[in-house]
Amino acid sequence: MSDVLDVSRPNAHVAHVWLNRPDVRNAFNDDVIAALTETFTGLSHDEDLRVVVLGAHGKAFCAGADLNWMKTMAGYSWDENRADAQKLADMLWTLDQCPVPVVGRVQGDCYAGGMGLAAICDVLVAVEGATFCLSEARLGLLPATISPYVVRALGAQASRRYMVTAERFSAVRAHALGMVHELATPDTLDAKVNEIVTTLVANGPKALRECKRLVRDVSGLPITTELRGETARRIADVRASDEGREGLASFLNKRPAGWLPTSP
Repeated sequence: MSDVLDVSRPNAHVAHVWLNRPDVRNAFNDDVIAALTETFTGLSHDEDLRVVVLGAHGKAFCAGADLNWMKTMAGYSWDENRADAQKLADMLWTLDQCPVPVVGRVQGDCYAGGMGLAAICDVLVAVEGATFCLSEARLGLLPATISPYVVRALGAQASRRYMVTAERFSAVRAHALGMVHELATPDTLDAKVNEIVTTLVANGPKALRECKRLVRDVSGLPITTELRGETARRIADVRASDEGREGLASFLNKRPAGWLPTSP
């Protein structure tokens, strides 16, 4: 694995993926895109995994595109630009499709492509002093590949403003708009992230995955007869499953569920 990422496994159920280019504010380049794609592809096939924490080393979470990478792209043909952008789009899709919850840990500024990474997170925790910015228009560009995730996380109306103005906005503002779920101070950031991770790991492992899939599958759909039938089928499947039966039995008998991690 490339050293542009710092990947660790505190235990079998949790993975930490840290952007590891603090000297360039964790900016994207080809290596980062390839490493993130490879890492999340592998994690997505890990049946023991229950949560991924996505963070970064250094002062910034992610400053967007690397300057040297942008210099190289300046000489690309249309076809080369298309192929390059497709790699970024595919990387974001790979992260978004991770079957387990992704908890974002934003400890510093989050710009441009970094907004895409933040937007794919199922739970996003940010320090109050972090700044967000969709800065592409300032460079005569547009946040195309990250737009599906940013609009979903930030909302269409707020996205309209911040994409066209390229204004910076605070983590407090991002929290008010619903993109950031929890605010923290630098001293409490890790405690808040760990609290959320502990909560997730305590839930049914298969239920975690099915809940994430459920939101994706029903979001924006009209509530039709077919959708009502599909949701009824899904809960019936879960109730009849081993995990569903164990969860109900543990609740009724006031005992810990069998999937809870054992203390070391």
